[in-house]
Amino acid sequence: MVRAYILITANAGRALSVVKSLRGQEGVIKVDAITGDFDLIAEVEAENVSGIGCLVVDKIQAAEGVFKTTTCLALD
Repeated sequence: MVRAYILITANAGRALSVVKSLRGQEGVIKVDAITGDFDLIAEVEAENVSGIGCLVVDKIQAAEGVFKTTTCLALD
């Protein structure tokens, strides 16, 4: 399995609704609202890097209220 951390910028006022919409999605291990340059962080997993890409595009970026994502692959 490949794991990644997705840093998410939400549209203004939408961070908590994005958290609710992503929690429980297949492949999403955990998602939290955070402070700092990004609004949310999600830990995700898939069979391979291509699967991570599909998860990011099809589920995370497609979620209403998501403005931008940055994907960080876990190395261990």
